Order: sequence, then structure tokens, then C-alpha cells
Amino acid sequence: MPIIRKKIQPDSIVYTDTFGSYSALDVSEFHHSRINHSKLFANGQNHINGIENFWNQAKRVLRKYNGIPKQNFFLFIKECEFRFNHGSPKEQLKTLRLWAKL
Repeated sequence: MPIIRKKIQPDSIVYTDTFGSYSALDVSEFHHSRINHSKLFANGQNHINGIENFWNQAKRVLRKYNGIPKQNFFLFIKECEFRFNHGSPKEQLKTLRLWAKL
């Protein structure tokens, strides 16, 4: 819990599977929602595939740099987030042009 409290804002929604160690989140300051994959794979927004998909893509992109300085890591992740959330390169360029008012 100390590590989780250090990394996650109080009152955040935390989605997990049913691994026993996550039970501590049920009585914490976080809103804990879990999904039992043996019974149901997803329940509305309650699933973990989105974050697993993001990290799979981010690791693939970041691997080519063969190491990233710790102080710049958040910038690389923000780029991965932008690419993940804005689809194809054509859509990304469209968004960037809109933001730059070109």
C-alpha cells in the first residue's frame, strides 16, 4: 500500500483482477473495481485490457531507444499516449494541425 499511495492519487478509480493482494484496496481511500476473468472478461468499463494494450504498444516503441534517461521518461510516455489515443498517423497529423491552427 505505501507504494500504491505514493504513485496513485487518493480517490482514484483502480481497476484490478481478483488477485488476492488487491483486497487491501477494498478498504483504502481508492475506489476499487475488480473483474473476475474466470467468470466474466469485462463488465462495461471495468476491464484491464486497455492499459495492457497501451503498455504493450508503448514498450514496443520505447524498446528502439535502448534506454531512456529517467528525467525524460514522462515525455516519451506522453508521446506514446498521444499516439495511442489519436489513431493513425494521418489522424495524429490532423490533430496536431488543429492544435497549431494550421
